[in-house]
Amino acid sequence: MDQIKNNSETTKSQTKVYDHLFIAIFGKDTERSKRWRLELYNALNGTNYTDPDALELNTLENVIYIKMHNDVSFLIDSQMTLYEHQRTTNPNMPLRGFFYFAQLYQKYIDSKRELIGTSTLIKIPNPNYIVFYNGDTGRDEDYELKLSDAFMHEDKSGKFEWTARVLNINKDYNLPLQKKCKPLYDYIQFVSRINDNKEKGMTIEEAVNEAVDWACEQNLLEGYIREQKAEVKMNLLTEYDEEAYIRIWRRDGIIQGKQEKAIEVASNLLELKKLPPEQIAQSVGLSLEQVLELQKKIPVKI
Repeated sequence: MDQIKNNSETTKSQTKVYDHLFIAIFGKDTERSKRWRLELYNALNGTNYTDPDALELNTLENVIYIKMHNDVSFLIDSQMTLYEHQRTTNPNMPLRGFFYFAQLYQKYIDSKRELIGTSTLIKIPNPNYIVFYNGDTGRDEDYELKLSDAFMHEDKSGKFEWTARVLNINKDYNLPLQKKCKPLYDYIQFVSRINDNKEKGMTIEEAVNEAVDWACEQNLLEGYIREQKAEVKMNLLTEYDEEAYIRIWRRDGIIQGKQEKAIEVASNLLELKKLPPEQIAQSVGLSLEQVLELQKKIPVKI
């Protein structure tokens, strides 16, 4: 495990891993991101909190599970909230959330110096897991994915359940939520502009560049896109690179057991130097150790 950790740290020192734009907007520890995060929370929960510092950001960084370092998690009003962004459909979100919350609760209990083995019941914050989806595949406006859907044998007892609530944040979905949260509305308008450009036949790079220039003119996100223009472009190109690779991989019918093709795809992703080994391993179905070994074979470009 120490070897895995050391390799991961080496990777991070060699290349920057860019956040998805959604996380860059709502998941940072800046004053503006705090304010936007609180606005999103209020819009989702019908609350009127006014102090952005009331949200205790406790995002967990993990070297094993895909994108876990990108999730937005915080404590407020005895509730532990986790927001995650997805551009591709993923029926395994409840299992991911189950893994993530187990670690968040462990971190919470350790911070309180509580001992699970005592006779006293330990009180923990209520979980709230929401996935924001804006991929190309048509999905309902608001739906739930349940852990029990993955059980090998059907179990409708509800005794062992974990739920991910999925909100479709494509342009014409969840309009009341968009009206209540201006930064979310701006983000959706911006991403929709990119998608419209793609439908007009633009390349990904052309679509992103035009949308960024348009967003700067419109002063979307209070000028954030204009101020962070280079990083916003890299965030988006990274997202679409990843999405394209995974779509092609699935289209070709590649499954976990087909090692040769999985290794080829992993090698291509490693050469891009935009995704961490953990994320690549999860995407193509290889172990982290296999991906780290492949990484050693990638020539270093000077």
